[in-house]
This record gives sequence, C-alpha cells and structure tokens, in this order.
Amino acid sequence: MRFKVGDKASMSKTVSESDVYLFAGITGDLNPAHVNEAWAKTTRFGGRIAHGMLTAGFISAVLGMKLPGTGTIYMGQQLKFTAPVRIGDTITAEVEVIEIIENKRLRLKTTATNQDGVVVTEGEALVMPPRE
Repeated sequence: MRFKVGDKASMSKTVSESDVYLFAGITGDLNPAHVNEAWAKTTRFGGRIAHGMLTAGFISAVLGMKLPGTGTIYMGQQLKFTAPVRIGDTITAEVEVIEIIENKRLRLKTTATNQDGVVVTEGEALVMPPRE
C-alpha cells in the first residue's frame, strides 16, 4: 500500500446560493433552515445555513479525487456538525490517514473548516483504497 499514516489532502470551495438550492433539490431536503430566509431569520442562526451533508460531500470529494483517490470505496463515515455553514463561506475539507488496516483499508480523520479556521464538520471515515 502506497499510503502512510500522516498523509493528507484537501480541497476548498466557496458555498454558493445555487449549491444550497441544487443540494436541496437533488436530495429533497427542503428544510426551511436552508431555503427560506424569512423563516431562518427566526432561528438561533439568524439566517439560512447550508446542509451539513453538503460539507460532508466535500469530504467525499477529497476521498474520491485526491486521497486515497479515484476508485476509492467509501465504507463508513462518522460525522459531527460543530458549527453552521453559511452561503458565502469558503469551506476546506481535509482528510488525514490515521490508520492502515491490514494493508486493505484506511481509517481517516475528516475535517471541514471555514475561512476563519472554525471547524464546521469533523469525524472519521473508513475506506477501501483503489488497488495499485
């Protein structure tokens, strides 16, 4: 296996209005916290927030495109959403190899932070990397 503990990869994306609406439409999650500004203003967040699973999708993109890369099979993910993501936030998703299991699986630390360095999503993933 060509991976080692401590290997890292990341990607960054600014969350747009269309990202939130497209995600809502694709998933059917039309929670007003995401799509209704007037309603969302009455919540503790004071306005709309992006879907937590949208940020999880950024983690998935790193896994599938960078580390371990194309052909990776996602086997499991534990997530904790720790802060809201707002339209206009730039989110950086990062994965780090924390364990190599029998040269067949990788356990990875997964983190997403906003432009201010605030962790918005954290957890661990288990993946089967592509064969060499």
